Amino acid sequence: MLPLSVLEKAASEMTNYNGSGMSVMEMSHRSKVYQEIFDETKAGVKRILNVPDTHEILFMQGGATFQFAAAPLNLIGKTGKADYAITGNFANLAAKEAKKYGEVNVAANTEDRNNTYIPGQADLKLSDDASYFYYCANNTIYGTEWQYVPETNGVPVVCDMSSNIASRPIDVSKFGIIFAGVQKNMAPAGMALVIIDKALAGKELPITPTIMNYQTMIDKDSMYNTPPCYTIYMLGLVAKWIEENGGLEGMQKLRDVRSSMLYNYLDESKLFIACADKEARSGMNVTFRTADPDLDAKFVKESIAAGFSNLKGHRKVGGMRASIYNAMPVEGVEKLVAFMKDFEINNK
Repeated sequence: MLPLSVLEKAASEMTNYNGSGMSVMEMSHRSKVYQEIFDETKAGVKRILNVPDTHEILFMQGGATFQFAAAPLNLIGKTGKADYAITGNFANLAAKEAKKYGEVNVAANTEDRNNTYIPGQADLKLSDDASYFYYCANNTIYGTEWQYVPETNGVPVVCDMSSNIASRPIDVSKFGIIFAGVQKNMAPAGMALVIIDKALAGKELPITPTIMNYQTMIDKDSMYNTPPCYTIYMLGLVAKWIEENGGLEGMQKLRDVRSSMLYNYLDESKLFIACADKEARSGMNVTFRTADPDLDAKFVKESIAAGFSNLKGHRKVGGMRASIYNAMPVEGVEKLVAFMKDFEINNK
């Protein structure tokens, strides 16, 4: 979801942005009026995420999947090796991509219990000579989320935060690279936000495409080629909305209210079962099921008739999944819980 006020603001400016006589969709990315939008967006992201001056903010096309290749191409050359914690589908895809460019050590793999848990610090098998350590902060398909930032003995941490960025405060200084497809919590699809420690740039493999070269993107301020202009504009509006609603602390309060409401019901329910281990539960994606796949299918069918969207679980795991990103109103979760309670009463 995107905040309604953001959509209304964008709609009001669709054909004439700030008296320019143009839609943002029509502007040259080299124009003065668009440069102001770009600069405001970048400054807004820097404020809400509290990005230190040691790090650069980049807006790159291709989403997070693009970064599965860009990260190793830019970083793995230091030692030719990297550590990957595989806790879900996207971490697995990222590791497979990295293997094209160097040696991947699997520091953890949660497939033994269908990715229902997150490894503890002591469970991580870290290499002494890794160029970086990678993990995916929130696993949308399985409904798990890392509740800590791994300690890596000085090895740069690369984190995919696509599905939980801006939902709670983070210490950006602990990360070498944070990347996030913006389509979950921050803007429409079509772009990845990349936050990189500038000291890590400029060490890319010789085969690195120019468009994937972090140093080039830093030098060109994300404008080596035409950036995803409208998505950047929308990101700026969402950043303002986050600031107006208490910043990341405000987002965390809302996520805690939403997720607690749903998990509390699941814990007391006699019909529904929460899929993820309690200590690994995601604040963004709540996965649940009944003991009967046919009953799961009935629930999904009736939920659609009742006006709910996208509650069917991913094809890899089945069951149900409620995605409760930043812009989801608390009332939406209240209505979902009420619907689930009625379904439980009617299907004893």
